[in-house]
Amino acid sequence: MLKITSKQLEVTALIRERIEGRLEKLSRHDIQLINPHVIITQEKQLFKIEASVGLPSGDLFAQAKSENLYAAITAMGQKLEKQLNRLTHKPQAQRHVSLPNDTESEFEYVYKEETAA
Repeated sequence: MLKITSKQLEVTALIRERIEGRLEKLSRHDIQLINPHVIITQEKQLFKIEASVGLPSGDLFAQAKSENLYAAITAMGQKLEKQLNRLTHKPQAQRHVSLPNDTESEFEYVYKEETAA
C-alpha cells in the first residue's frame, strides 16, 4: 500500500498516478516492495520529493529536488531504480575474482636474430 504525504500541496489524482507509475517500474525486478512512503514538500520555488521503500533485503531511499514537480518525481524514480538494480545484480558482479596469472602462456615471444650483412 503506497502512502503519499504532502505538507504544503494537495496530492491530486495525476500526481498519485505519476508516483505509482514510477514505483511500478521497480516491480520489474520481482522484489516485494514493503510500505513505500513518498513525502512531497514545497520549498519556495523547489519541489522536494523523498521516497523510502522497504525490501526483504534492506531499504531504499531517494530524494530529488526540482522546480518542476513531475521532473522531481522522475528523478526520484530513476534514483530508486538505480539502487534496486545495483542491489539485485550485486551477487552477479564478480569483483572478487581476479585474473589468472598465466598470461605468459597466452603470448609467445618469438626471438628472431637479425644478422647484419
